[in-house]
Amino acid sequence: MQLIGQVDAAAARVASMDAGKLQALAEQLHATYVAPGKLPHMQLLVSRDEQPLLSVHSGMARATGESLGDDALYRIASMTKPVTSVAFMMLVEQGLVALDDPVTKALPEFAELAVGADGGGRMQRPMLMIDLLRHTSGLTYGLQRQTAIDARYRELGLDDFQQKRDPDEFIAALAALPLEFSPGERWNYSVSTDVLGVVVERLSGIDLERFFRERIFDPLGMGDSFFELPEDRVGRMTDVWQLGPDGPSLYERGSRSGWRRPLRLRSGGGGLVSCVADYHRFTRMLLRGGELDGVRLLKAETVAAMHANHLPGGGDLSSLSSSMFSEADYAGVGFGLGFASDLRTQEYYWGGVFSTFFFIDPVERLIAIFMTQHFPSSTYPVRGELRRALRDAIVEWRANPD
Repeated sequence: MQLIGQVDAAAARVASMDAGKLQALAEQLHATYVAPGKLPHMQLLVSRDEQPLLSVHSGMARATGESLGDDALYRIASMTKPVTSVAFMMLVEQGLVALDDPVTKALPEFAELAVGADGGGRMQRPMLMIDLLRHTSGLTYGLQRQTAIDARYRELGLDDFQQKRDPDEFIAALAALPLEFSPGERWNYSVSTDVLGVVVERLSGIDLERFFRERIFDPLGMGDSFFELPEDRVGRMTDVWQLGPDGPSLYERGSRSGWRRPLRLRSGGGGLVSCVADYHRFTRMLLRGGELDGVRLLKAETVAAMHANHLPGGGDLSSLSSSMFSEADYAGVGFGLGFASDLRTQEYYWGGVFSTFFFIDPVERLIAIFMTQHFPSSTYPVRGELRRALRDAIVEWRANPD
């Protein structure tokens, strides 16, 4: 099992990055996680000023022994959320909706939501669209495993990537359950972005697959990103492993993936399959302020607003979060319109439950995309190690490193 690929030393030198430290990072991740079998595989792309500096992959794509290829497809789970958030902000720019509009503008089913485990409380104010984007809606995830409400989510399968419900049935099921808290009071990682996906569908009049394809994927040249895995891409789909009492075990085979099944609901919170090359194009669009290769999806000021901190009172997750699980650390971390935002470095980022991850540093103009397929994402500290190592590899800073 070898590490395939290496740092582009010439490109690293031009980008004022330490090529040796970049190569050492790749080798360390491989030696620590892939070689001993903690992760089945990994793929890492690092770019600065949009130029790839490090592109490596290693490990086994499937339990049947095939080596991971650089065109591998991954279940990116919650890395779908930034795509859905971009879709919604495109509708904001069209004038079809505003951040402070009540969610009932698109979802009248949410007009009389109860609050609290006994359902006896009432919302202190309406749920707003911004609450869906920043996870202050009062909705939850069953995987939080903290309250009677999220237990009911688990019983009803409201977290499932491949929902048995259509969008209207999904919203009706959520509307029948109480919120954890009144909107805007706290932060709780939740199905908010799945709800936002239904909002996009209702406001645009088309399903999320078509919206993404016509408005985002085709314009950006993202030809390998889907809600439903096409038959001609099945051979590139990776297996997923999960942590068990005896180490990693197979969670789902790529060849038998649930992502091959026809969908009733397209999960805006976690339903996409994608690849490193496609997601790099998406993150380049964000780094460039909403434009790529002459195609503009969003205004630069809209993208800047998306990765600014929008938590109530300018707080951080440690002061406002009630989540047991999320894809971010809490101290010194804010949340914008679809991303976590590091309040010190200005990096913004998110990941998926199968351990995929990306971050963008708009000041240092760095992008990193890390792909693997291991559940849950909290098992190993790869994300923090990656971010720290890349900052350590910067030779010439565009801003003060402190």
